[in-house]
Amino acid sequence: MPGKNYAAAVADRDHEASFEPRAALENVKSRSYAKFDETVEAIFRLNIDPRHADQLVRGTVSLPHGTGKSIRIAVFATGEKAKEAETAGADVVGGKELVEEISSGRALDFDMTIATPDIMSEVGKLGKVLGPRNLMPNPKAGTVTFDVGKTVEEFKAGKVEYRNDKNGNVHAVIGKVSFEVDQLVSNLAALTDEILRARPAATKGRYVKNLAISSTMGPSFRVDHGTLDDLAALARG
Repeated sequence: MPGKNYAAAVADRDHEASFEPRAALENVKSRSYAKFDETVEAIFRLNIDPRHADQLVRGTVSLPHGTGKSIRIAVFATGEKAKEAETAGADVVGGKELVEEISSGRALDFDMTIATPDIMSEVGKLGKVLGPRNLMPNPKAGTVTFDVGKTVEEFKAGKVEYRNDKNGNVHAVIGKVSFEVDQLVSNLAALTDEILRARPAATKGRYVKNLAISSTMGPSFRVDHGTLDDLAALARG
């Protein structure tokens, strides 16, 4: 059963209404009731069939104002590339020995991983450990690269990975309730532009079925579908 705070937050909400992006975000902020700084998330319901490899939606996007969350990054690299990752601020760095530690049960005390291509044959052995937790480095997400320093810096600064789930939905963080509305609008615009660009060629008809925004504990608010192109254009200036 929803708590009384949630009940109060949705008491006069029109479940069928859709809003201009700024108004939707203002609603999310005003109806946040948790005692902590809630995360704000965008949920894109896409007209794709995830059973087909040519209809998967996955990539990365740099949010202009970051996510408001500090992330821990593990980098699989050796030699100069390991030093480059450490200088850039990676939290965990190692080569084959790190792979062995994780295989032996080391705690996964990081939020994402990056690897250089030359060590992926070793990292691949961790598929059963990292895969289910969405922690496996992947070229499509830009996390298999020799440019580890720049990649660490970008993700630390607010670059995020997105991918569709088994139902064809993309969930992505766009900030915190404490962000200014303008910051949330800017982040949402960048994400929307990227999602629209990532439309698979095999997709037919209406690509984005709907877009909703919510906070961790609060209700969701639907964004007017007719505003998506203008929202994406905002990201392009």
